[in-house]
Amino acid sequence: MTTRSAPTDPGVGPEASTATGTEHRPGAAASLAWVDGAVVVIDQRALPHEIRWLHLRTVDELIDAIRSLAVRGAPAIGLAGALGVALSARRHTTDEGTTDLAAVRADAERIAAARPTAVNLAWAVSRVVERLPNGPDAVLHAALEAIGDDIATNRTAAVSAADLVTSLLPDRPLRVLTHCNTGRLATAAVGTALGTILELADRGRIAEVLVDETRPLLQGARLTAWELQEAGVAYRLCPDSAAAAAMSRGMVDCVLVGADRIAVNGDTANKIGTYALAVAAARHGIPFVVVAPESSWDPELPDGSGIVVEERGAEEVTTLAGVKVAPAGARVFNPAFDITPHELITALVTEERVVRPARGGAAAEAPGGSDAAAEHVTRAAEALADHCRVLYRRGWMPGTSGNLSVRLPGPGSRALITGSGLGKGALGPSDTVLVDADTGRAVRTAGGGPRPSAETSIHAAVYRCSDAQAVVHVHSPYATALARRVGARDRLTRLPLWDFELLKGLGLADATHTSLPVFPNWPDVPRIADDVAAHLADCPEPPPALLIADHGVTVWGRDLEQALNRLECVEAMCHLLLLDGGPDPARPAV
Repeated sequence: MTTRSAPTDPGVGPEASTATGTEHRPGAAASLAWVDGAVVVIDQRALPHEIRWLHLRTVDELIDAIRSLAVRGAPAIGLAGALGVALSARRHTTDEGTTDLAAVRADAERIAAARPTAVNLAWAVSRVVERLPNGPDAVLHAALEAIGDDIATNRTAAVSAADLVTSLLPDRPLRVLTHCNTGRLATAAVGTALGTILELADRGRIAEVLVDETRPLLQGARLTAWELQEAGVAYRLCPDSAAAAAMSRGMVDCVLVGADRIAVNGDTANKIGTYALAVAAARHGIPFVVVAPESSWDPELPDGSGIVVEERGAEEVTTLAGVKVAPAGARVFNPAFDITPHELITALVTEERVVRPARGGAAAEAPGGSDAAAEHVTRAAEALADHCRVLYRRGWMPGTSGNLSVRLPGPGSRALITGSGLGKGALGPSDTVLVDADTGRAVRTAGGGPRPSAETSIHAAVYRCSDAQAVVHVHSPYATALARRVGARDRLTRLPLWDFELLKGLGLADATHTSLPVFPNWPDVPRIADDVAAHLADCPEPPPALLIADHGVTVWGRDLEQALNRLECVEAMCHLLLLDGGPDPARPAV
């Protein structure tokens, strides 16, 4: 390996060339290239005080550069890894043109394992290894092609993310907080989250950037600050532990970060400290946006629990600039990354799409074949919100009372339900919560996001003990009034319904009569849910509706439309009974 110091021009050094004879000289904003048979990278360990270029000529040198963070940033190490395979292919090809494929693949495996968390490394290595049967020139061409693709990808994602941020915060120059380094040093050029910030700055939309130091290796202080200074963008350094305080003082309008690996549901691995920022942003209602290429998504991981988090050496924490700052023998916890749950993320932006994780659970979009399911979640949330607003205007869901839910298709038992304590007249799709349909417990809840009400346990009892796909609980006036009249404080009673034509709307085997159970309104709502579950288990063909004394009506069906239609029938029959003086005492409950 050779090193070369330079002022600022990444193009210094030997003539750049590819195996085909065409030049591949990086532009002034590039951080890595193929030059004269070597992988040339800027040594990020030396910044900001020295711009030092490394000429890596062996696979071992390249792996060491990745592990020692001379090359860092998920896209950049992926591209360096791809060029490393090209190095290996050249080394293991004889003058006669025969390539030792097994040796190159072994090197490729070592390169891909150099850092386990960033999915881009394995992705890029795999991409160029596919060209191996076509010879070393084809491998190099694929690697250089990946560099060009990365530059185009970053430009597109940065513009898309800047458009999103502008739509979220349209009215003023922005104070943006960012973490670690996601600029041209972390990519082939342009950058992801930092590229977005520079795009916003070009539009005149940046007032100031707060740059987390990003301990323990200070990538924010050393690298991001340097890039912003080079670009002439106003910034201030911020200790990682001061970020939440800055948010609380109104100093942050938006948080922009990158990603090293993203699971199918949107859970995101990024530099340690990102999770804490997301929690603080959720607490203060600040948009938290992740900008990363499609190659950062891992279609094999359903959620973040499967992401391997790299732990680095203790010396990174016990020393500072080569000086020991901790007692000898101090034990250290030094994960390089953390996992931010998807529900804390406002949006994930790639070169192809903007993914908005649902606040209750599944991502609004995701790769790996889940787009259709995610679209179903979005439509379900919109339908729940729309119907709540209609029922509110009718006086059936006054104030914050009542809730609607639908069971979601797919693996696992999940339901989407309207959140607790929310005015139903202004309910939106984001005011829904993903819950376990069998227990009513939230799958996940964001720090400031909606939470399921206690009545969710009643919905869960219905889902658990019936084939219902939608449940409606409201305080419609006539059913609520009749439940109050017929119900008891401490025991189950029944409301007999005889000879109503409307009984046909309940889908009963015998549409001539039925009786609706009226449960006591226990202060402990899960106790009501237990009573409901026991009743449904004991009745072989129960009507799809029940009343709770002083607490409204619950109805269910095969979908939301059927449940709402059945609600109309129950409310109408209760209205007729009240007009007629109440239930006929001569007609027994059945």
